[in-house]
Amino acid sequence: MSLAAASAPAWHPAALAARRANLAARARIQSAFRGWFGAAGFAEVETPSLQVSPGLEVHLIAFATELRGPYAGEARQLYLHTSPEFAMKKLLAGGMERIFQFARVWRNGERSPTHHPEFTMLEWYRTGVTYEALMEDCVALVRAAFTTAGRRMADRGGMTCDVFAPWERLSVADAFTRHTGIDVLATAPDPWAPDVTLLAEAARKAGITPHDGDTWEDLFFRILLERIEPHLGEGAPTILCDYPVSMAALSRPSPKDGRVAERFELYVSGVELANAFSELTDPAEQRRRFEADMDMKERLYGERYPIDEDFLAAVAAMPDCAGIALGFDRLVMLATGAQKLEEVLWLPVAPVA
Repeated sequence: MSLAAASAPAWHPAALAARRANLAARARIQSAFRGWFGAAGFAEVETPSLQVSPGLEVHLIAFATELRGPYAGEARQLYLHTSPEFAMKKLLAGGMERIFQFARVWRNGERSPTHHPEFTMLEWYRTGVTYEALMEDCVALVRAAFTTAGRRMADRGGMTCDVFAPWERLSVADAFTRHTGIDVLATAPDPWAPDVTLLAEAARKAGITPHDGDTWEDLFFRILLERIEPHLGEGAPTILCDYPVSMAALSRPSPKDGRVAERFELYVSGVELANAFSELTDPAEQRRRFEADMDMKERLYGERYPIDEDFLAAVAAMPDCAGIALGFDRLVMLATGAQKLEEVLWLPVAPVA
């Protein structure tokens, strides 16, 4: 991109022209994906962005708004969703078996070369399978994206990744051992209540200094971010799987090892692309996790979001299934060789003043 294009407003002819090749590739990739999902028997769905609950991940901050009725006095606080997950799972409970969606999603407080406050999430679900099937989907879709863009390699920050090479499947426990020497599962003798003292001691031995007030989760994520993620997706994509069960989110515990959950994240050239689960179908356990997460959000950020009771009712009716959320803009960025998300967007959210 020329200096003039880089300094011009995003709508300026020079700036737009500099993005046109990436935007054309984006359109081709999206079309190729729709063809792939159609051939695999998926239905494309559209669900509302306005939700009772935006998603209950502890560290995601939602945009709130007010829904007003046609008559005076009728108003209700709603949120722009951080993921279409809750709505799409209701469709699974209603009898849909294979669904996908290119959803616009919103996350406040996020803006960087790999984050944007409004972005496109590709989310899909399969009934009657586990997260293993989604791993195979990812291989097919990522390779299709790079083929469509006319590239084989991702290259970001000097880290190259051949998406057509055999993919690496690496458990979280093995990743911690490989890159830090820490036996992370040993720091959780009670898998649902991991011991920050044990993890802090192991971290110090690995040359990582815990911070005052760290929770086990705080320290886990800092080690993952600083010591492990920079090595993931180097040479070939990495499927980082089998998270400690306390990090299960909306995934089910593994029937093979109750210490871990059937969850994976996908990395290419150090960039996280997707987060996938074999889905939890126990509404009582899901409520317990939601309440614990909102207690933590309130401690950290001073706010909590409502639980969608309609969603929990749907969870009770959901079949066994697996689902995944993939950052479509990030994938296009990597497949085209762009260095930041705004290079693959038609227009960004209003620039920071």
